This record gives sequence, C-alpha cells and structure tokens, in this order.
Amino acid sequence: MNVLVINCGSSSLKYQLINSDTEAVLAKGLCERIGIDGRLVYQLAGGEKEITESPMPTHKEAIQMVLDALVNEKTGAVKSLSEIDAVGHRVVHGGEKFASSVVLTPEVLAQIEECNELAPLHNPANLIGIHACQELMPGVPMVGVFDTAFHQTMPKKAYLYGLPYEYYEKYKVRRYGFHGTSHSFVSKRTIEFLGLDKNNSKVIVAHLGNGASISAVLNGECVDTSMGLTPLEGLVMGTRSGDIDPAIMEYIAKKENLDIDGVMNVLNKKSGVEGLSGVSSDFRDLEDAYNEGNQRAIDACEVFAYRVAKYIGSYVAAMNGVDAIAFTAGIGENTQFIREKIVAYLGYLGVTLDKEANKVRGEDKIISTPDSKVTVCVIPTNEELAIARETVALV
Repeated sequence: MNVLVINCGSSSLKYQLINSDTEAVLAKGLCERIGIDGRLVYQLAGGEKEITESPMPTHKEAIQMVLDALVNEKTGAVKSLSEIDAVGHRVVHGGEKFASSVVLTPEVLAQIEECNELAPLHNPANLIGIHACQELMPGVPMVGVFDTAFHQTMPKKAYLYGLPYEYYEKYKVRRYGFHGTSHSFVSKRTIEFLGLDKNNSKVIVAHLGNGASISAVLNGECVDTSMGLTPLEGLVMGTRSGDIDPAIMEYIAKKENLDIDGVMNVLNKKSGVEGLSGVSSDFRDLEDAYNEGNQRAIDACEVFAYRVAKYIGSYVAAMNGVDAIAFTAGIGENTQFIREKIVAYLGYLGVTLDKEANKVRGEDKIISTPDSKVTVCVIPTNEELAIARETVALV
C-alpha cells in the first residue's frame, strides 16, 4: 500500500510517498513560497534532488505539481495516481475533539475548523491542503493525524491551568501539547529498542529542535508534556521564550510601547536562544559561537540545557521514577555537547554518560554507560512514517 503523507504550512508543504509494506520512502520533497512565486523540490529514492521554479498561487497548484512529479515518466515513483492508496495529513490542533487519528469526512473537517482559533497559523493551512487533495484525488481515502492527539491521555491535574474554571468551560483554555506524533513514535520506538515492557514502563522523550518539547510517557500513555495551549509554553526554543512570568508581557509592552500582537511577536519570533545569543536559532551556529568563547552564545546554550534538565526532573517526579530518557529531533539527535550538558544534571538519578557513545548523530543508540541506573538513548524521530502507519491502520 502506498501512502502519500502531506504536511501543509501557510506558505509551504512537505510530502513523502511511503510504501507501507516495506516502510520505504519512495519519494519526498517540499513546496516553498506558495502564494509568492513557487518552488518544488522533488527527490526520488536513490536519486538527485530536482528543483522546479513555477507559480503556485495556492496549495492546489502546489499539490498538483507534487502529483505530477510523482507520476513523471522519467523520475516518477509511481506510474499513475491510482497507485496511491491513501493520503495521511498532519493536522496541528484537534482540541479535545480528537484523541486519535481519524478518517476525514465532511463532519470531521467541520470539527477541525472549529479548532482553528486554537491554532490560527496552522489549522487553516492544514485544511487548505486537505481540500486541495480531495479535489485532485477524488475517492482516495484520507486520514487526519493530530499533533495534539497523543497528549489527550493527560489527567486533569496535568492539563488544567490555575485560572478561573469558566475559561476552560467556555473557551477550552488548557494544556494540549504538540509534537504528539513525534512523541508517540519515539516513545514506542524507545520501548521496542530497549526491550521494555510497555505496560510497565516510564519513558521521558525530549524532542529538541527549533521547536522543543518534553513528554512523560507512563505505560505507553502521555501523562504530561511541556507545551501548552499553544507551542509557546515550556522549554526555551529557537525563537520562542518558553515559560516566563506572565507579568513580563505588561512590563515590556509599556516599556517598548507594544500592543498584545507586538508582545506575542517578540515571545514567538524574537526570543529563545536567538534572542539570548544574538547569534542564531540554529544550534550549529550556536555551537561555533560557543566554541569561539562568545559569552551570550554560552549563556544561551546553558539556559537551554538547564531548562531541559529541570523539565526532565519534574517528569521523573510526575511518574515517580523513569526507566529511559530518549533524545530526538534536530538538536536531540545531532548535538552531542547539548546532550552532555543536559545529562550532567542527572547524576542524582544515577545516570552516567558514555562520552564515546555520545558521539552519535541520527541513529538509534544507547549513550549511557552499562551501569547507568537510567538508560539514556538517541532515537531519531520519523513523523512521516508515524502518519503513514496511522493512515494504514484506519484505511
């Protein structure tokens, strides 16, 4: 069975065509600058990247170009669109309506649209991509896989805020969490890789990238996660502030003469390690500056690692213990000095790092020593494969 995985942003979309039997990626790529001028990147498995500059006024044209590339006579992954059996769509916010993936029907799409105000930058774009695919691929079953679904097993004590309860009742203001597809995939893979008993396991997943979040997974179910109503809460990230004193918003607004939109722009796009360092949100640049002795870059890296370590500690408390800690995503999989800094805080758990094993990038690997009381590992995430698996399970 061939599954096309689509991840739509406001002006871009990523895609992969996956054979679900072998779980091999047949082709992948992305469309950029949708609504501006348009750029398609296409790569057949084992082939070179092909770049096509072409107008993409809307997502419909972008998806049409993807489909045309997939059936291209010379470099296409399939001979005709009839060989694509299903489409799996990433949907950022499912609110409380969706605790699992679902086949997309008109009724489901209407419910997703009701969640738009919880993710105004993402959900409308996700829906545009879904509607475009439905128009261009009539009759092909489509599935929505939600970033928030995996976290819907959190208990009330984890997702309620200390606000008037009526805000939860009227507006559904609560912790939702994000990166759920990644946390689900990596927690399952960690249990499998380490040979743990899923029904008697305590796993902490640290999804560390430009967007970063941590989850506590008890017996295969999420019981807490660091992102909140939006992806702004939690860890210090690439350009997001993470947890702050809410009164800072009023203080900065008055000092800088900003309205609420201006303050939110600062917190989402000008903060995090980029705002702290003045260098970059990219840890490759930060690592270079760190090694050159740039004090602000050093401070940014220390703040990032410290916040991660604090969250790990809080989730050990939430689960009353931990069997394994898994690092994943761009930083978690590839930046060894950050992993080393984080693990250095975990001596109280009996964690010891194998520095040689920690010289790993992007592969399943245990990086703690054999006598470490908690196993620490690197587990590459694969959200596209997770979406494909969810799609196959439903169709």
